[in-house]
Amino acid sequence: MKTRASAAKVLYQVVDRGQSLTTALPIAQQLLPAKDRALLQEICYGVLRWLPRLEFMSRQLMSKPLIGKQRPVHFLILVGLYQLKYMRIPAHAAVAETVNAIKVLKSPKLSGLVNAILRNYQRQQDDLETLADGNDACKFGHPGWLIKRIKAAYPKQWQAVLMANNERPPMWIRVNQQHHSQADYQALLAADEIVAEIVESADSALRLEKPTDVYKLAGFAEGHSSVQDGAAQFAAQFLDAQPGELVLDACAAPGGKTAHILERQPALKHLVAVDFDATRLARVQENLTRMQLEAELIHGDASKPEDWWQGDKFDRILLDAPCSATGVIRRHPDIKWLRRDSDIAPLVQLQAEILDAMWQQLKPGGTLLYATCSILPAENSEQISSFVARTPDAVLVPLNANSNDQAFSWQILPNTQGMDGFFYAKLQKKA
Repeated sequence: MKTRASAAKVLYQVVDRGQSLTTALPIAQQLLPAKDRALLQEICYGVLRWLPRLEFMSRQLMSKPLIGKQRPVHFLILVGLYQLKYMRIPAHAAVAETVNAIKVLKSPKLSGLVNAILRNYQRQQDDLETLADGNDACKFGHPGWLIKRIKAAYPKQWQAVLMANNERPPMWIRVNQQHHSQADYQALLAADEIVAEIVESADSALRLEKPTDVYKLAGFAEGHSSVQDGAAQFAAQFLDAQPGELVLDACAAPGGKTAHILERQPALKHLVAVDFDATRLARVQENLTRMQLEAELIHGDASKPEDWWQGDKFDRILLDAPCSATGVIRRHPDIKWLRRDSDIAPLVQLQAEILDAMWQQLKPGGTLLYATCSILPAENSEQISSFVARTPDAVLVPLNANSNDQAFSWQILPNTQGMDGFFYAKLQKKA
């Protein structure tokens, strides 16, 4: 009962109030017994994945919408519909628990309405589902503006991309190769009955068969491994920092890539990690401390390096630029409802400003790796094309100099080898 009410409150905070799920959900989980927290997460993630479909169902079953102070009850109805459609909870239990949750929301007069809507959905389910499938937003669980952009970008793959965004992502591990090889760490996990698969293209990555508590991972507390999606692990690999180099990790939080750069190349001259968000920058330090690594952390704006850096120009810069995060929707389904089409142009402008500023901090002959967790061309291939066109001393170079694949950029789509959506392009400054 309380879990369903908590889910309704979280969804209200996210959808109506614009709060991120990563902020709202942990607060709610702390107020519940440990045994109920996974259910709360499943319901919140699930409703946000399929929000247009569930909203459509509720509209078909109600004579007028719930507004104002009744909005949490609206989300409770969506919680009930989600359980009936997508979860293995017995229907009678799902209905009863959801109706009882009205008491927690202090709206007892609406219990009859909630009960009637859920019962009517059970009776009309087949017809309602068929009706919903006629609408792309309902069928694929995405806002119309995003469907339009993804259709335009990937005319042959758009449906697969949208469906991948609604899947549960696998858990990925980055092996700290200062301690273990991929194969050795895979064997350590196997000894603890944790099944992991080596992904050949990412030289530190293991993909787990099913998620597990991080503290069940061998040596996790001592920095022998980290949780990081396979796509993000290519950043340090493509940057390929060399001994004695001065390296900048721009927009570094939460620090996974910072740590990976240091793991791969412990003989750097110095690594600087900068981020605009002081709270997230603190997480970089937490990660480095656990990994027993050191870097210079700076709270600063990557578009204005003159405010925080007066040192030598850098040999290599990793720019993991602020973006729409449309490549990580399966991990953060609230992105679909917190982003707007109107957000994209300002993001593209900000990325361009940071690119230009970072380029001035790169020494001649140096390398800049541009990365985003977006799948939108405006932030990725088009952004880089524009940058090269306006920057005479910029030249695209192969991402992986040691490979037969000489591609200058790579757009990873969601669920490629189980990875998140990501983009990389590698630039060199003419000497």
